[in-house]
Amino acid sequence: MGTTAGAAAPGRATRTFPRQRWVIAPPHTEQAEALAKAANLPAVLSELLVARGVTDAHQAHRFLNPDVGHLHDPLLMLGMAEAVGRVERAIAADETILLYGDYDVDGTTAVVLLKTAIEMLGGSVRFHVPHRIREGYGLQSSVLEQAYAEGVRLVITVDTGMRAFAEADTARRLGLDLIVTDHHLPSATEAPPDALAILNPNQVGCGYPEKSLCGAAVALKLAQALLERRDPARTREKTLPSFLKMAAIATIADAVPLHGENRTIAALGLRELRHPVGAGLRALFSAAQLDPAAKALTGFDVAFRLAPRINAAGRMDVASQVIELFCTRDGARAQELATNLESLNRQRREAEAAALTTIDSRLADDAEFAASRLLVVDGEGWHRGVIGILASRVVERTAKPAIVVSVEDNIAHGSGRSVDGFPLLEAIETCGDLFTRFGGHAFAVGFAMPAEALPELRRRLNIHAEERLGAKEPEHLLRIHAELPLDRITSVLAGWLKKLEPLGHGNPEPIFMARGARIASAPRIMKDRHIRLDLQQDSMGAGGRTTRCVGWDWAERCLQMQLVAGSQVDVAYRIRENDHPQYGGVEIEAVGIRPAEA
Repeated sequence: MGTTAGAAAPGRATRTFPRQRWVIAPPHTEQAEALAKAANLPAVLSELLVARGVTDAHQAHRFLNPDVGHLHDPLLMLGMAEAVGRVERAIAADETILLYGDYDVDGTTAVVLLKTAIEMLGGSVRFHVPHRIREGYGLQSSVLEQAYAEGVRLVITVDTGMRAFAEADTARRLGLDLIVTDHHLPSATEAPPDALAILNPNQVGCGYPEKSLCGAAVALKLAQALLERRDPARTREKTLPSFLKMAAIATIADAVPLHGENRTIAALGLRELRHPVGAGLRALFSAAQLDPAAKALTGFDVAFRLAPRINAAGRMDVASQVIELFCTRDGARAQELATNLESLNRQRREAEAAALTTIDSRLADDAEFAASRLLVVDGEGWHRGVIGILASRVVERTAKPAIVVSVEDNIAHGSGRSVDGFPLLEAIETCGDLFTRFGGHAFAVGFAMPAEALPELRRRLNIHAEERLGAKEPEHLLRIHAELPLDRITSVLAGWLKKLEPLGHGNPEPIFMARGARIASAPRIMKDRHIRLDLQQDSMGAGGRTTRCVGWDWAERCLQMQLVAGSQVDVAYRIRENDHPQYGGVEIEAVGIRPAEA
């Protein structure tokens, strides 16, 4: 139910929103026109393709029509021949193989892929996924020692192990053969772990063409190599397409760039997910209220509907439930596991919401804290499985680097997220003496430290941030891919833009901009937070049809701008197709609104 926008509700504190800086990509007019003509494509789509490095008709056809033939030969990966040979010997000798994974979507789906492939070939498989809280990330020597004592002689890591130097030495000492499959960057200063074989396209000397595979995709390449040795035709025609379902979920969820082979994996996997065969997948779709038969899945569905439910197991409980879910053939058990994942995801949301309420209150009530150039916020007993998500939420709210810390038994566990231009790992390295462990990269870090050192951490990090960021006003960068007047939006264009799916990191959903649109009638507020606008704009200057626009969480900002009927605005937007029976049709979703430039 909508209401006409007016003054802010009495008694409600006015929120402060970080400034948006709009950056419009330069057009590639000549190249786009040439591509549109050569490939018979709309000009807008051609512009978007050229910006992605697609400049001729052949490349455009390949990009818009992914095919299983676009997958690379797995034997191009350094170490693959040795890994395949050792696994085949283990299968022939009826050895039990231990798969050692990670607790996130990438790690658990990687275990499922490799476990399924080895068992299809007659092998015997066990798996271990560490508990996030009790064990933490990475290979553990204690697990290797127990596996050896129980007769295991081959261990394969998935989505982990590239820096497991001590653990690789433990395996060598015990007489365990270790195969590392991983995608994380190797150490710049230390030699790789002493393993029988390492499969990682990022390792020195590896000529594999796609360097940005996720962990599950590396496991997929090993599975592909093993299966193609047995029956190459059947593998390509039937088995591999089925395996792409799991690999697509991981590829999208792990936010690797969706181009090259990653795009092929994600696109074909989404296509296969329209026909879920396994009991686990069907149960997961039901829990997420997705019907792939009725509506084609998108990258958004995977990233924001499926992945959080899979990740919830590793964040809140035991990730091995995910592996059981995808491997069981028992429909009732699958439904039970999917229901449990739904419950864990609900617990995750509740834990996140409770902590976020506390953080929002502190930002509103503590001016000195809110003014910090880098925010370090801590809470007693916050669930460690959600602090990374919370850090992202704080960055969204403030446009500042943020670290969220959970304190338990006088130990501080922190997770941080950053903004463009501020390398967060470099920042925490200046405080390395305070941590018992830490790691990460430019945009995300994690650490553990004594809780009493938190004030010193906060002091040092803010000094560093002041030096790096200075008086620069916090701002969110809004990257606009092309200008597109509202009167050029059609259902045909919306259909063409769907060909860009799957969208995500490295292949972002297009954001367009329209200048000088007029608000045709009074803005309507929905559920106190959202806004609905009727906009008119004609690029030829003759009035223009009305375009529906919805702005999620934009109501208060529109009130602060005092927008009314007749106001002129520039709008940055995504194109949407609404299937609502009353409001159906093409509309736009605002991601940026500002008073029109003079």
